[in-house]
Amino acid sequence: MPLDADAPAWARELALAYESGAHGQFVLYGNIADRFPLQGRLVNLVRYLDAQLLAGFDVVFVYDPGNGLQLLRGSERVAQWPAMEKMPALPRDPRQAVEFVSRYLRYRANLRALGRETAPEHVACVIRGADQVLPASRQGDFETASLASLVRDWASEPPFTDLAFASFLLADNLNDLHPLVGANPRVARLRVPLPDVAVLEQALAQLRVDHPAAFDPDASDEAAAQQLAGVGLSALHSLVRTRAHQQQRLGPADWVRVKKQLVEEDAAGLVEFIESKRSLDDYHAQDALKAWLRQDIALWQASDLRALPMGYIFCGPVGTGKTYLVECLAGEAAVPVVKLKNFRDKWVGSSEGNLEKIFRLIRALGRCIVFIDEADQALGKRDAGSGDSGLSGRLYSMIAQEMSNAGNRGRLMWILASSRPDLIEVDLKRPGRVDVKIPLLPTTTAAESADLLRALLKRFGIAPDTERMLELPLPLLLTPGAAEAIAVKAYRLTRTGGLSPIDALRDCLDGYQPPVPPDVLEFQMRIAVREATDLDFVPPMLRHLAAGSPPA
Repeated sequence: MPLDADAPAWARELALAYESGAHGQFVLYGNIADRFPLQGRLVNLVRYLDAQLLAGFDVVFVYDPGNGLQLLRGSERVAQWPAMEKMPALPRDPRQAVEFVSRYLRYRANLRALGRETAPEHVACVIRGADQVLPASRQGDFETASLASLVRDWASEPPFTDLAFASFLLADNLNDLHPLVGANPRVARLRVPLPDVAVLEQALAQLRVDHPAAFDPDASDEAAAQQLAGVGLSALHSLVRTRAHQQQRLGPADWVRVKKQLVEEDAAGLVEFIESKRSLDDYHAQDALKAWLRQDIALWQASDLRALPMGYIFCGPVGTGKTYLVECLAGEAAVPVVKLKNFRDKWVGSSEGNLEKIFRLIRALGRCIVFIDEADQALGKRDAGSGDSGLSGRLYSMIAQEMSNAGNRGRLMWILASSRPDLIEVDLKRPGRVDVKIPLLPTTTAAESADLLRALLKRFGIAPDTERMLELPLPLLLTPGAAEAIAVKAYRLTRTGGLSPIDALRDCLDGYQPPVPPDVLEFQMRIAVREATDLDFVPPMLRHLAAGSPPA
């Protein structure tokens, strides 16, 4: 298997496994639908495999559900097989196609046994869309299981293992592939990642030559590649061709916006990029909390990773601004924030496949924050009973494994947000996955309530002096969500009732009812305080909540 010097790691690993005789069957999953740079062109994975790994093979079969079985190379050799005289065309049905390849290989084995083979013939078979041909969702189906058994024999049974034969199964997600094949210990499973910065730079240089109208001649491809980490070459190619046709140049100012668009399109709605121009100055919280977060950001930016946490939990009552704090933290750190959306699906294996796709994306993004809102609902359970056929347990296992990957320290920072952190599995909250648990709590003094309300009223241009606000009956245990509702109502009164800002605020506070019942608020505060990593994060007036157990 000849390889270029700059071949990716997965290709070198594949070549080593085949040439050493360790494996003859390979499952390639992940970024298999993308394009790959090859001699100044961007080609699909089959063409890349053919040029980089299969150039020395005599016969190369390719099968996909749409086109059936085809011969990429070696048609004249296969035509010499006597059985071809009775076959008008290559089969389209997957069972017949697999049986055809198997019969041809047995024919080659018989020639060898009879001493009639002049030289060993190298044969390869590539099955595109293997997860469609052999889907995990049809594990109980006899036809699918029998077909999977035939394909599995290629990896583990003679005469196939005695021949110079390699088979490649291409699947978007490993979990979507039938376990008889995907979990076979005789199969090498290789993840094809999204392009790294070096590959992106190489592709940009070629695209600049092919479509110069889309590029600023003075812009650096290296800088653009750094900003585009996590973008597939296929999506990038389409964008460049569109811009070249429109005679619109892509410059440094475009790459961040373009990256957000391309990544969200490639992720098919599974993630959302959170863009933020805020900083921690915009968030009103305990000084100890903001100081800790700023220290972690400084360590991150200095690449001093040993003291950097793997992740955070932001917990507290509803309306305390957990998502807003993530936005402020992202703006302060100047890194992309990827928010996981609903990745659960009703189809068997689809939820796991969605998670695989998300993990593939965030691994390629480089330094970023991964945000999971309502984490108590999204992360699954170790044992959710039989109601969901084990789905929650499988999702829990995948997320737990990814969160504890020590190689992610300093590259990915996990942030979970929840008003019920007690419902998150203990294993997911342990150090090594989540190192810092920060409670976000309501105001505890009239001065804090005044500062919070004034900050929100300033956005409407109607902020009274703090001294005058302290004369009003300001509520305690005020959350940012509740304070925002008061600010909006006060602004409305100034516009519709002609009231001064202080009078409008006084009217809003007259008869004020908190949006969250006091008993619910106290329950959620007690949970958040008990979860806190450090009591310095908790206002002195609420530290008594750390004693005892939360109410049932």
